[in-house]
Amino acid sequence: MDEFFKIAKGLARLLMDAARDLLPIVVVIAFFQAVVIREPFPNLSEILIGTALVVLGLAFFVRGLEMGLFPLGEAMAQAFAKKGSLLWLMGFAFALGFGTTVAEPALIAVAAEAASTAAEGGLIGHDQVSLDDYAYGLRMTVALSVGIAIVIGVVRIIKGWPIQWVIVSGYLCIVALTFFAPPEIVGIAYDSGGVTTSTITVPLVTALGVGLATSIRGRNPMTDGFGLIALASLTPMMFVMVYGMVY
Repeated sequence: MDEFFKIAKGLARLLMDAARDLLPIVVVIAFFQAVVIREPFPNLSEILIGTALVVLGLAFFVRGLEMGLFPLGEAMAQAFAKKGSLLWLMGFAFALGFGTTVAEPALIAVAAEAASTAAEGGLIGHDQVSLDDYAYGLRMTVALSVGIAIVIGVVRIIKGWPIQWVIVSGYLCIVALTFFAPPEIVGIAYDSGGVTTSTITVPLVTALGVGLATSIRGRNPMTDGFGLIALASLTPMMFVMVYGMVY
């Protein structure tokens, strides 16, 4: 019985934390709907049920990260660092970045929308094959760029390079490419940098960086362990603009 109450107490705390995190969004929407628009909520019962499901999903998702993904990423990074095999570590970093990005729901949605917009603009055909090819190529380009970004980030941690120089250099390249890339692809490229840092990629990549910095002597997890996400959002912009120029 004590174990049951302990589990129930933990679950209640998770739900309360998730509800607290979601509360500002609910307050803003309710305020503008009631005070500014001055209309009742459409389908109020469905909205309330959906909000409750979001609270449940957020609570379990955060708990799942704490129990599974964060410890797994840190443990694997530490294991590879202790083995001293740079090749395997690079391979793991690339596979992690590539695999998590391919699975990102936000990237899948943006790639599909970009393909539809490209078809409407006459850049590609309206048939399903052309749409699928364009969306698939965009997804693979972004995933490849993130894989390379994580490899660069791992090398940065190992070598101790200052992150500001890496980031500034990357954004200078992005600004330069913006002037040469087709206007139709620039917006998609910049959005691609945001969709890669979503629900799947962020936890595992962050855990990889922190775990690796913890395992290497002379590295500080706070100053060296973070920054991989910034690289993961930077390189897709460059790669997608190049993809637009080539495509």
